[in-house]
Amino acid sequence: MLIFITNDEFNQESAKGFSMKGKTCLITGANSGIGKVMALEIAKKGARVVMVCRSKELGQAAQKDIIAQSNNQSVELMLADLSLMSEVRSLADEFKQNHEKLHVLINNAALWPTKRIMTSEGLETQFAINHLSHFLLTNLLLDIIKSSAPARIINVSSGLHKRAKIDFDNLQAEKSYKHMRVYGQTKLENVLFTKELVRRLDGTGVTVNSFTPGMTSTNLGRYMSGGAKWFMRHMARSPEKGASTGVYLATSPEVEGITGKYFGDSKEMKYNKIGDDVGIAKRLWKVSEEFAELSSGKD
Repeated sequence: MLIFITNDEFNQESAKGFSMKGKTCLITGANSGIGKVMALEIAKKGARVVMVCRSKELGQAAQKDIIAQSNNQSVELMLADLSLMSEVRSLADEFKQNHEKLHVLINNAALWPTKRIMTSEGLETQFAINHLSHFLLTNLLLDIIKSSAPARIINVSSGLHKRAKIDFDNLQAEKSYKHMRVYGQTKLENVLFTKELVRRLDGTGVTVNSFTPGMTSTNLGRYMSGGAKWFMRHMARSPEKGASTGVYLATSPEVEGITGKYFGDSKEMKYNKIGDDVGIAKRLWKVSEEFAELSSGKD
């Protein structure tokens, strides 16, 4: 009997048995969808997993489920509304108070509302959660990540970034709000953030990569209606399939030392050529510092 193994399945097989014991991994948006699956699979490999969730009730339920399925008691829950930069700062402070190392950071949390929603801090919600929270949290944790090297930072992007561009005059959809365009722009921002962070972390032993989970059936589509919502529920890939590349990037020895790449189905893929524009990446970094009220002191 012939057994055909896809490239994704092969890469997952190659990572089997690779222990993450002694490693600490923080995952945002971890109570459902691909975030929960990544937390579960990494916990199965023996890592200490810190789940970041907004809802205490949903977070505790997911934590309990992951502990039961992984037989790993080292699964922690931290609460934060990542649309608010004040809570991102509190999250980073709390993490550093309780942990000395961070070997893997997975910036996964995302939102895709169909209408423009502003936060109490005056930020458009998609821009705040999908990009700015990742930017700020990563920067606030960089000292502990670098001291844990070799370490990995993984940013969850989307294939929709390939059709996007950065409009610096409309970063918060001030002029017009088209939810798919805004989402695509934030996902391109994830790629640009990845590329600029690689440049800034050169020689530190910290790698940074981004990936697309593909069109996956998750709570991300809860704001959709009609045919789009039906497709997300019934035709999109499973959270397990969508999460597999993230697990691969977080745990596989095959990607040790690989940095600045964009992955899909556990293999390197082409990305929007804007991602290689150093000028745009630096400008986005500077603007993000201003929005997040963060100063790195480095060009």
